[in-house]
Amino acid sequence: MSEHGTESAGEGVSQPGTTARLDQGDIEGSGGIPERFTNPGLPPHVPRSADLDEKAAHRAERQVATLFGISMVATVIFLVAYFAIDQKTYESIPGIGQASLSNVVLGVSLGVSLLCIGLGAVHWARTLMPDTEVAEDRHPQRSSDQARRDAVETATSGRAASQIGRRPMIKFTLGGALGLFALPLVLQLAGSLGPLPEAGLSTTFWRKGMRLVRDPEMTPIKASDVTLGSVFHVIPEGIDTSAHVLEEKAKAAVILIGIDAALIQVPKERAWGYGSMVAYSKICTHVGCPVGLYEHRTHHLLCPCHQSTFDVTQNCAVIFGPAHRPLPQLPITVDAQGYLVAESGFHEPVGPSFWERG
Repeated sequence: MSEHGTESAGEGVSQPGTTARLDQGDIEGSGGIPERFTNPGLPPHVPRSADLDEKAAHRAERQVATLFGISMVATVIFLVAYFAIDQKTYESIPGIGQASLSNVVLGVSLGVSLLCIGLGAVHWARTLMPDTEVAEDRHPQRSSDQARRDAVETATSGRAASQIGRRPMIKFTLGGALGLFALPLVLQLAGSLGPLPEAGLSTTFWRKGMRLVRDPEMTPIKASDVTLGSVFHVIPEGIDTSAHVLEEKAKAAVILIGIDAALIQVPKERAWGYGSMVAYSKICTHVGCPVGLYEHRTHHLLCPCHQSTFDVTQNCAVIFGPAHRPLPQLPITVDAQGYLVAESGFHEPVGPSFWERG
C-alpha cells in the first residue's frame, strides 16, 4: 500500500478493492461484475412496547378510544350547531376577521371529527395490529390456487388479527365515531335542500291599489307626469318596509312607458294600460337582467346583457335575442287623487323561466 492509499499493480491499472487518485491519468478497470447481488434481507424486527407489555397495549387502546371519543363529541357539536347557530350571525375570528359563526363552527367540528377518526385508525394500526415484516418474491400475475385460498383465509382471520374482539373499547368507540360521522353528511344533504319555494318564485310584492313610486326616490307618480316617450323606473309603494327588500325589488321592478295608444297592436295591452301609459316587468325573461334601455323611435325595450329585444307595441313580444317569453305586463289605473296604482299584481310569473315553467 503506497502512502497515497493505492496499491501498486502495474502502470495505470487498478485492481478490484483498490482506490486510485484522480491525478494518475487514465485508469483501466478489471471489468469484474458479481454474477449475483447478495440479498441484503430485512432489518431485524424490533418489537413495539405494546407487543411486550400488556399495560402499554391497554394504554394504546385507551388512546385510540379517546381519539374516537373526541370524534364523536365533535360530530355531536356539528349536529347541535347546525340547528342552534343562525347563519346570519357573524363574529370576529382571530386571523380571519368577520366570518359566519355557523360556517366556522361547522367546518372546525367536522374537520376535528374526521381528523380524530383518521388519527385513531393510524395509531391503532401502528401500536396494536400485527407488525411483522414480510418479503415476497415475484410470482406470476395470477396467484396460485393455494395463494387464493390463503388470501381468503387471511381476510377471514383479519378480525382476530386486529384484536377488535379483544379490545371492546375500540370496537364500540369506532362504531360510534363512524356511525355518528355519517349523520352530518346526511344532514347536510337533507338540510341544504331547504324549504320548497312554493309560490315565492311566482308572486311579487305588487297588490291591488299599490301606488307606483319612482325608484329610488320613492315618490308617487301622477298620470299627468307621464308624457309620450317618458320612461319611469318604478317599484310598489311600501316595498322598503318588507323583510327582504332586495329580494322583493328583484322581482317587483317595473318600467313605466308613455306611448301613443294608437300604436298599440294588442287589445289586452291597451286594456291593461291607462291612457297612453303601459307598465311592464323590468326583469328579462332570459336570465333576469334589468331591461332598462328604451328606444323611443322604434318602441323597443333592450336587455343590455344578451341583447334580447321586446316590442312595446306588441305587448313586449320578443323580436330578437335568447329570451323566449314576453315581459309580463302590470295592469295599472289611477286612484281618486290621480296617482297611478296597480289594478292587480302580475298575472304570470316574472323573470327568467325555471324548471316548473319550462
